Formats: sequence, C-alpha cells, structure tokens
Amino acid sequence: MGQKTSPIGFRTGITLGWQSSWFAPKANYGDFLIEDYKVREFIDKMFNRQPPYAAVAKVEIARTRNEVKVTLHTARPGMVIGPRGAEVDKLREQLEALIDRKISVNVIEIKEPALDAKLVGESIAEQLKKRAAHRRIMKMACENAMNAGALGVKVICGGRLSGAEIARSEVQKLGSIPLQTLDANVDYATSTARTTYGAIGIKVWIYKGKFGQEITPIIQSKPRRGGKGGRGASGRAGGGRPSGGRSRSPRKERGAAPAATPPAEAPSVPENTPEKTTEKTETNE
Repeated sequence: MGQKTSPIGFRTGITLGWQSSWFAPKANYGDFLIEDYKVREFIDKMFNRQPPYAAVAKVEIARTRNEVKVTLHTARPGMVIGPRGAEVDKLREQLEALIDRKISVNVIEIKEPALDAKLVGESIAEQLKKRAAHRRIMKMACENAMNAGALGVKVICGGRLSGAEIARSEVQKLGSIPLQTLDANVDYATSTARTTYGAIGIKVWIYKGKFGQEITPIIQSKPRRGGKGGRGASGRAGGGRPSGGRSRSPRKERGAAPAATPPAEAPSVPENTPEKTTEKTETNE
C-alpha cells in the first residue's frame, strides 16, 4: 500500500502557516469551524463558479476578539475590488450577514498565476468542460509553469477522459518534485471538471524550490523562452546568414572575374598593333 498524504497538510505547522489562524474554547470551536467553511464556500461560489471569474486561489481567515479578518489571494484583484471598492464593500456586507460577525476584507494579488496549483487546476477544468484535448491541455499547463520558473510540475487527470466508457488516469510530469522533503515548497491543489459525460478529477503539484529561496518568475521565464528561440534562431540564422554571406560574396567575385578578363584581353590588342607596325616598318626597310 502506498502511503500518500497531501503536501499542504504534510507541511502545515512546519514550513507552511495555517489557513485559519485562531484559538477558541472547546464550546466555540465547532461553531467557528462551520463559519470558516461557510465563508470559504460562499467566496468560491461567488468568484470562481460564476462569471466574471475572479480566480480566487486561497482564503485565509484570522479571528480576534472583535472581528474576523478575511484575506483573499486572487489573480484578478480588480474583479474583487470593483470600481472604488464597491465590490469589496458588497462582499463584506454579505459575509457579515452570513455569519453575523464584524468582518474586514483584504485582497492580495497573485503575480504569477502559472505558479499557483489551484489556478492551474481550475484552468485545466475549464478547458476540459469545453471538450478540449486533455493531453494537449496538460502538456501546455506543465510547460507554462516551467516557463514561469517552476522547478517541477506534475498533473494527473482521472475519469472518463475524452468521453471514454472506461475511466482511466493520465499523468504529465516535467522536472522534479521532492514530496518527502519538508524544506521543499510544493504547492498542491485539486479541482473537478464536471462534464456532460461525467466528472474528471484534476490534481496539480508545482515545485517552486526550497523555502526562503524566492523565485523570480519574470526573470526566469524570459531567458527560457528567449533561450529556446535564441538557440533555434541563432542556429538557423547563424547557419544561414554567415553561409549565405560567404556564398554570395564568392559568387560576386567569380562573376566579377570573367568581367575583368575582357579588359585584360582588350589591352592585348593595342599591344599587337605596335608589333604590326614594327613589322611594317621592317618591311619598309
């Protein structure tokens, strides 16, 4: 039997922080836990399950004596905030009516969505709903994450892939993913694509390097794309341009050589003429 565990739960409390940070007595613990579940479910339905999609990847909840602090991590902060913060105020009022407590909402932007496992899984699910080819989707998701600076990606899709009658699972993997290394920052998320022929489960692992070593996705993504294009372009251009330049220049020289020969022969005619004149002079003598 394989002993598999969630990479997030495996590292929570050691290298990762809790997504709900609060303390409660035994009598209130169950009520607070249900309130957190309601808040997360409401935010997911509001921003991720109906258009316009705001791509909220994570919700952090912190409680104090007087209020509940809700932090949203999203790739589209403008959709959550709205014009002049109108959407945030509306969200705060709805959450306060839901759990009957004072709430403050903060929004944090996700700078690189390709490095967030939840957003990658949701994007794959949306494309599967549109009946796109699952192998191509998985491969493109892995390549986008690697181009963004990830050190390893693994995507598993399981279910009636492409409408097949027998369910199966397929894996796409790039790079390395050290699941048993607690010092490794491995992001993990699951999502479900509910298609007309059944539900397809999606699991995504993204290895971002060790904790404390920050990834610079903008700096790493451009050299990789440019490196691949640069190698191909330099190989093709380097092979074509210099050879083309060299081949053209000798052709010009060769073409110029025959043009230069007639003038060389032309002076030979005047050289012969004096000889004829000399011969005539000899005969005259």
